[in-house]
Amino acid sequence: MDESDFESSPSPKRRRISESARTTSRYSSPDELAAISDHEPRYLRRTSSILREHPEESRRRSYHDEASEGSSDELSHSVHEFYRGSRKRGRRASSATSSRDQSVMTARSRLSPERDVSYVKYEQKLVLKGHRRGVAAVKFSPGGRCIASCSADATIRIWDTVTGKQLQILEGHLAGVSTIAWSPDSKTLASGSDDKSIRLWDVTTGKAYPTPLLGHHNYIYSLAFSPKGNMLVSGSYDEAVFLWDVRTARVMRSLPAHSDPVGGVDFIRDGTLIVSCAGDGLIRIWDTATGQCLRTLVHEDNAPVTSVRFSPNGKYVLAWTLDSCVRLWDYLKGRCVKTYQGHKNEKYSIGGAFGVYGGGTQAFAASGSEDGGIAIWDVVNKELLQRIEGHEGVVLGLDTLSGKGLLVSGGLDRTVRVWDCGQE
Repeated sequence: MDESDFESSPSPKRRRISESARTTSRYSSPDELAAISDHEPRYLRRTSSILREHPEESRRRSYHDEASEGSSDELSHSVHEFYRGSRKRGRRASSATSSRDQSVMTARSRLSPERDVSYVKYEQKLVLKGHRRGVAAVKFSPGGRCIASCSADATIRIWDTVTGKQLQILEGHLAGVSTIAWSPDSKTLASGSDDKSIRLWDVTTGKAYPTPLLGHHNYIYSLAFSPKGNMLVSGSYDEAVFLWDVRTARVMRSLPAHSDPVGGVDFIRDGTLIVSCAGDGLIRIWDTATGQCLRTLVHEDNAPVTSVRFSPNGKYVLAWTLDSCVRLWDYLKGRCVKTYQGHKNEKYSIGGAFGVYGGGTQAFAASGSEDGGIAIWDVVNKELLQRIEGHEGVVLGLDTLSGKGLLVSGGLDRTVRVWDCGQE
């Protein structure tokens, strides 16, 4: 299998990035790991106001992210304590103080060189075949019952997560499909295509809603539903980010986001913020209500950014760049706190996801790779936990199913593969 499937498509996304993006100069003006902690909603409610009060702080920061990779103590406590939060809710109030003290000591102990890291071991469970060209994206439904995949063959396919049975083929786009997104209730699937349209599908019937979402002037690269499912954000090759009203199928807001094609968009989990990224090397944080750009993040290497994801706790942004790096950003401080390496990503727009392991107490970041592998790193210490082999070409899309120990991937070999690590 070679790259002809994607390179013959008119879209650079299939999933190849425009060479012009590599030479863009720095543009300095205005992208559930586990349980939710009891204090997290309050933090998220404060996020937008904090960013509005200090909109320029990130532009004056030092770009030496590795030298100032920040407090490992802070990151470990923020990440790991967040994961374990709900497990402590049922404990008696009389033991709350000692429980918190023990939690802090446990988190800090992980920072030592002797930190015990449990390794993940994903093994191939299913190989799903049916797409006639490369698979651009794969997504588990929020409930975990189904997997959706989209392809350069202009179709979207719905699969049963457990059996691998093909449940639906969604047809209607006139060109390849680069991106898909599930609504929070798993009843609707959104798809973005090279035909410049976004379609909404009734997953049960396999039929498209009568009114497509039209407004972008070029290929659709990325989609994400808001947590309530009433809004959809899209990023396009036309350099714009659109915020849509799902009910009326109309654009609510157009964000003059970037000076290069927009490769990735995502909603924070309470819906108040949007993150976007582009070939101009910028990651931008937007206020959903006002459309104001609250923060701009840019690394000193200024590599094109192809994909972004908010961490489920809302405190970080994970970004994929065309220098074979995945970076974790603390966007409130405007600082890159972790850089993950060990995969290859120099030409294609590759995605990934967060996940949990070690009984749900530790977190990982996973990414596809242009050499046909999947890389999985511990979020805190950046250790490569596992490298999964199986695909015969570039792995473009990847998603995880929290709490079930499942991972799904798709790539240029036209297959969708489900991986299981036996986690219950």
